[in-house]
Amino acid sequence: MKYTTLISTVELAAHLDDPAWVVFDCRHDLAKPESGARDYAVAHIPSARFLHLDRDLSAPANGKNGRHPLPDPKAFMRTLGNAGVDSGKQVIAYDAQTSVYAARLWWMLRWLGHENVAVLDGGYAKWTAEFRPTTDAVPHATATDFAGQPRAMSVEVADVLRSLGSPGRVLLDARSAERYRGENETLDPVGGRIPGSLNRFFRNNLERNGCFKQAAEIRQAFADLLGDKPPESVVHSCGSGVSACHNLLAMEIAGMHGSRLYPGSWSEWCSDPSRPTETG
Repeated sequence: MKYTTLISTVELAAHLDDPAWVVFDCRHDLAKPESGARDYAVAHIPSARFLHLDRDLSAPANGKNGRHPLPDPKAFMRTLGNAGVDSGKQVIAYDAQTSVYAARLWWMLRWLGHENVAVLDGGYAKWTAEFRPTTDAVPHATATDFAGQPRAMSVEVADVLRSLGSPGRVLLDARSAERYRGENETLDPVGGRIPGSLNRFFRNNLERNGCFKQAAEIRQAFADLLGDKPPESVVHSCGSGVSACHNLLAMEIAGMHGSRLYPGSWSEWCSDPSRPTETG
C-alpha cells in the first residue's frame, strides 16, 4: 500500500523496520529556529532522519525572495539522496503536532515528482502520547541517487501580480485571521495581504488533538470558501510558503486536486513597496 497524504501512528509503527521506508523529523519553531534540532537530539521516532526548515527545506533568504524560498532542486535532490531516498522509497514526514513543517516536505517531494510521501497524522505529540518508542540514536543512511524533476506546481511573484483581479484565479492565505487583516504582524516588516486573497487559517484543517479533520468536512469547508471555482484555480500563500502547504495537503486529503503554491508568499510580496497590499 502506498501512502500519499496521511499515515496513522498505528500504520507507521508497523513499518519502523521497513527498509523501503524513510522517516523524516521536521520539527521547527520559527521563533527558535534551532529548537527542532535540539529536540531531535534528545529523542525522535526510531530511524527518523532530521531535516531543518532553514537549511534543508529552504534556500538562503536575501531580503527579496521571502523568508523560506524553495531550495535549488538539484541541491534538494542531493539532500534526499544522501538521506537514502530514491524513487522506490515510501517517505513519511512528521513534526511536533500541527504538521505544518511536515507538509512543507510533503509538498516539496511531490513538486519533484515523488508521490509516495505522507504526513504522520497528529505528529510526534500523538506518537509520544500513545507511549510509542523513541530514541536518541541517529540512524545511518546509505546514500543513493534521487532522480526527480520539478513540476508546474508553483507560481512566481510576477504571475501573482499579473493575475490580480482575474476571475479565474483564487489566492488563498493560510495565515491567522489576525495576520491576514494586517494586525499584530510579528514575523514580517509589513502587515497586510495580497489584494483579493481569501483566508483559510491552516489550523482550521485540524481537530483539537492536532489530527486532520475528516475528508468530507475539509471538502465542505473549502467548497463553501471557493464557491464555483475549481481547485485548479487556487494558489496558496501564507507568510513564507510553509503553512500554505498545509492547505495544499488538506485539499489533497479532500480529493480537491490541482491547486498550486506561491512559495515566496507575503514575506516576498511585501519586500517590494511598489506591490499593492490590503489590510482590514
